[in-house]
Amino acid sequence: MPIEISDHAIESALKKQKAPLKEGPFFSKAELSSLNNPPKHIAIIPDGNRRWAHEHNVPYVKGYLEGAQTIKEIALAAKELGINVLTIYSFSTENWKRPPEESSTVMRLFDIHLKYYAESLSHAGIRLHVIGDILNLPKFLQTTIKNVCQKTASGSSLDLVFAMNYGGRDEIVRAFKKLFTLYHEGKLPTISEETISKALDTSLWPDPDLIIRTSGEQRLSNFLLWQSNYAEVFIDPVLWPDFTPKNLLNATLSYQSRKRRGGGGQAFG
Repeated sequence: MPIEISDHAIESALKKQKAPLKEGPFFSKAELSSLNNPPKHIAIIPDGNRRWAHEHNVPYVKGYLEGAQTIKEIALAAKELGINVLTIYSFSTENWKRPPEESSTVMRLFDIHLKYYAESLSHAGIRLHVIGDILNLPKFLQTTIKNVCQKTASGSSLDLVFAMNYGGRDEIVRAFKKLFTLYHEGKLPTISEETISKALDTSLWPDPDLIIRTSGEQRLSNFLLWQSNYAEVFIDPVLWPDFTPKNLLNATLSYQSRKRRGGGGQAFG
């Protein structure tokens, strides 16, 4: 059963990661030259942190710590590949069903990691965004999110989007509540796919071209349900803490080799 872990223990563990975090470059010139049509927006379901901890016979929090390190490394690798937007499914609305002690620890982990990596993200030109039902996150985490988003706001090399307390159905419900209000105030003459898309959390970015899920699971798990209608899907059997820039490259090359038709007869993308 999960137990409460102190902030000091989390911070100490963060400083004792299994290996120094690599900043790049991650790819050879030959690997980069093989990319002629990379996806503009990649979304990832980073599954397998707890299973990784179980397989390595370590506390579950260690899996989350290693998974958080992977996020930063993959963000830097995505930047190197020329990806514009990287969305990470960080914590779902359904994750609250886990033991309260675990959820509490995960919230503090997010808080500490955001503070810990803010400077390096800003230095790398990576701009942080958070989507989801943010107002129902703990107040301390809301404050940290606001501060880190402001600190990285000038970044232009990659938009790193964390989906926190996020659920695809919940997002659609919240969007329709906005539209309902606008419609009855006479500010919305009609409802269309475009107006719905603009009311979603992801209105700043194009829909994902590629969705990657790790750990071999083959489902979307309530992630970007509206936006993923024509996204390509890549399933990687590796657990998230072991996902590397090479895995990201393989997924990107797989995407590049596919012919996307969007329901029509002519390939695009």
